[in-house]
Amino acid sequence: MLADNLQVMDASAVALCRDNNIPIVVFSIHEHGNLVRVLKGEGTSTIVDNNVETLVAA
Repeated sequence: MLADNLQVMDASAVALCRDNNIPIVVFSIHEHGNLVRVLKGEGTSTIVDNNVETLVAA
């Protein structure tokens, strides 16, 4: 995200996650109930970490 200058979230937050090996879960907030589905391991999200970007789909 930082190298590609995507500007999808605060650069400081991205750097803190990167430096502390905290994955970032990306999902759409435009679909009602999507946050709950992602938290339950359902729904569709992308997990971004220091190693790989993985698409998780239910």
